Order: sequence, then C-alpha cells, then structure tokens
Amino acid sequence: MFGNIGWQVDWVTLDILLPVGISFYTFQALSYSINVYQKKLPICKDIIAFFAYISFFPQLMAGPIERATNLLPQFYKPRTFSYAQAVDGCRQMLWGFFKKMIVADNCATAVNMIWGDYTNQSGFTLLMGGFFFTLQIYGDFSGYSDIAIGTARLFGINLMRNFNFPYFSRDIAEFWRRWRIPLTTWFRDYIYIPLGGSRCARWKVMRNTLIIFLVSGLWHGANWTFITWGAYHALLFFPLMLLGKNRKYTGNVAAGQLLPSLKESGQMLLTFLLALIGWIIFLAESISQAWDYLGRMCSPSLLDLHLQYGKRALLYIFILLAVEWLQRDKQHALQIEGVGLLKHRSIRYGIYILLALFTIIFAGTQAEFIYFQF
Repeated sequence: MFGNIGWQVDWVTLDILLPVGISFYTFQALSYSINVYQKKLPICKDIIAFFAYISFFPQLMAGPIERATNLLPQFYKPRTFSYAQAVDGCRQMLWGFFKKMIVADNCATAVNMIWGDYTNQSGFTLLMGGFFFTLQIYGDFSGYSDIAIGTARLFGINLMRNFNFPYFSRDIAEFWRRWRIPLTTWFRDYIYIPLGGSRCARWKVMRNTLIIFLVSGLWHGANWTFITWGAYHALLFFPLMLLGKNRKYTGNVAAGQLLPSLKESGQMLLTFLLALIGWIIFLAESISQAWDYLGRMCSPSLLDLHLQYGKRALLYIFILLAVEWLQRDKQHALQIEGVGLLKHRSIRYGIYILLALFTIIFAGTQAEFIYFQF
C-alpha cells in the first residue's frame, strides 16, 4: 500500500520491531482498563505501581497473564522478606527447571527428529511424536510458569496459578479449567460473559463458546492450524455443554486415594488422546500437513510397537507424571514439607540437591520456550 504511493517503508520496521511479550502485557493493560470501567477497581494514581503491574519481569515474557484486581494492589503494600515464602518459591522454581530442562527439552529432541522426517515413520512412531509434543508443551510452558511464580514469591508477590495438573482431567471441560487458567478465565470474564455467557438461548451459548475457542486459537497466531485447533476443542466441548455435563468434574480425580478407578483411568486416557490430536494440529505448519500426519498415524503401522526415538524421555515423563499424581492436591509438585519423613529438613534438602544435580546432568539440548513466539 505504501509502495503504491511512492513511500518505501523500511522492512526492518515492518518485519522485526515488535515489543517482546506484547500479547501478555496488552491483556494485562486491558484487564486494568476494563476493571476500572466496570468500577471493580479504583483508578491507580501510583505510576510506579501501575508500570510494575504492566511490566513485572518474572511473568512479562510468557505469563501467567495477571488480573489487575489480583496483582496491582500487591504493589501498593510494603513488603518484608518471608523466609517460608522464599523457600516455597525456590522449590517451585526447581520443579519448573526440571520440567523445562529435563522433560520438555528431551521430548523436543524426539519431536524434532520425528516431525522432521514424518513421511518415513510408522504410525506408532507418529503417535509417539504427538505424545512427546503433548508432554513437551506442558513441561515447557508449565515449567516456565513455575519458574515465574516461584521468582515472584521471592519478592513477596503472589501470581495466579497457570496450570493445575491438566493431564489428569476426566473430560475436555475439566482439561480447560486446568490448562492455562488465567488466559481461559480472561476470555470467559471479558468476552464470554459480556456476550451473554450461558444465560441466553442455547444457540447463543454455543456461539459464545465457539467464539471463545476460536479467539483462543487466534491468540496464538494468524494461522489456520491455530484456528482449527480452537474449533476442534469447541466441537469436543459442545456435547458436554448440551448434556449439562461441562461442570461435572470440579475436584481432583481419585481424591483421597492412591490410584484412580478403572473408569477414571479410561476417562483420563481418552481426554489425553483427544488433547494429543489437538496438539498435532497445533504443531503442524498447515492444515494439509496436520491431516497428512494424522492419516499416516492411523495407518496399520500404528500396531508396529517399535520405539525408535525418545526412550530416555519416557523415563523422565514417568517421573514427572508420578510425582505430580502424588501431589495433585497441592499448588505445585514440590510442596512437600510436613508429611512423614519429609518433616525432617535434611531429607527435604537431600531431595532438592538430588533433583538439582539430576536436572543439571541430564538436561536435554537447550531449546527456547515455546510460548516465547506468541
């Protein structure tokens, strides 16, 4: 357009110069503006507190996306160092490093090898490629979130919880209540409810739900794969909503029990597989590639149970899921003090040191955080 009127715009300005983390702090600024407009929050007259809220460094790059009503008032209050809070923050950071450096980065190696040559892989290998990416994106993003939340706690700041062990969900509705909680609730409060929410005609409720999922996909980028990923989850959500079962599971699975029931195990496995298919669509470069990948995955070679890539990553995934299963009623997986032998500080510190050494020694090839691109 500029070229047609004789103005040659610098390509650097158009293609490169984009503020880091723009989507995250834009949503936080919107939260403040909307809350003030709705009279849920008084106008901030402290410019330092306001810009600290907008640009708080632990979560600036990839969230969690904070609400003005939660984070901004914390900058008004004087803070003193809390040893207990700092220790808990360090533990959460340590678990975040484990999820990122051990689980996500080792899974990334397998994912890159499988996706880089997926046309020559068996159906089972392609299934494992989807499996490894499903754990990679969780370990990567929830790992970052744990690091950010833990870092904030060192400064006496409490950030919103971003993930609540989503792969232990029994249906897609529960998955979305546990996955990316601040962004999901942001869309709910500022888009879904103003559109009428669930207090309107049934077709409007379905329309509102579809809009939320499409916007969630579009938030990740202007690519049809992201929009299709959002639409896919909306289609999975519709039956639960129509049957009134979208709020059926709100508590922890197998609460008070060591192991889930056979029914709960089947529900979690099905939900995980449905999410896995969605992540394949999400990762693909185009709709045609996603369709081709899924078609090859569902070929007869799906029964060829030969694992060529990611054998070591499977061990790390097992450790991740086992620890988080045992700690699924906690805020994070290393919230361990005050239970049995863990009452002894020496045992707890031994666990921290071993986990730190394990993370350093067996860390995968360094890969950037997936959500840095969004």
